[in-house]
Amino acid sequence: MRRETSRPANDAWEALLSAHAVLIKRFAAEDIWDDLSMREYDVLYTLSKSAEPVRIGELSRHVLLSQPALSRMVDRLAERGLVERSADPADGRCVRLSLTGAGRACQRQIGRRHARSVARAVTARASAGELRQLEAICRKLAGEPDATGPAGNHGNEDTWS
Repeated sequence: MRRETSRPANDAWEALLSAHAVLIKRFAAEDIWDDLSMREYDVLYTLSKSAEPVRIGELSRHVLLSQPALSRMVDRLAERGLVERSADPADGRCVRLSLTGAGRACQRQIGRRHARSVARAVTARASAGELRQLEAICRKLAGEPDATGPAGNHGNEDTWS
C-alpha cells in the first residue's frame, strides 16, 4: 500500500478508536445501568435484536468478549433470570440463548436511557448530515448494507430499546 493511502487510512482508524474510547468511558460512567455492567447490557441488547434464540458462537461475533468470558457472563445472566438456555433442535449437543421476559424488560428500560444518552453525546458534536455519513461509512467498513436511505431507521429510540 502506498503511503498516500496508508496515512489517511491510519489517521481515520486512530480517530475512530479515540472517539470510541472517549464515548464508551463516558457512557460507562453514567448512572443508567442499574445492576448491570455495560458489557452485560451489550449481551442483552445483542440478544434483543435476534428474532430467535442464538448459539453462543453467533452471539460472540457481535460482542467484544472472548468466548470463555462470554460463557461466564451468560452463566451469570442466566442465574439472574435475564437469559435462558434452550435445546438446539438442530443439534442436541448445543444450546440456544434468548432473553427471558425479565431480561427483555431490563434491556428495554436501560436501552431507553442509553439511547437518550447516546443521542445527547453525538448530536452535541455532529450534525444530522454528519451522523448519516458516519453511519454509512461504518456500515460500509463493517460490510453491512447501507441503511441510510428512506428505509433506514434514524432518530428512533426504539432501535436501542
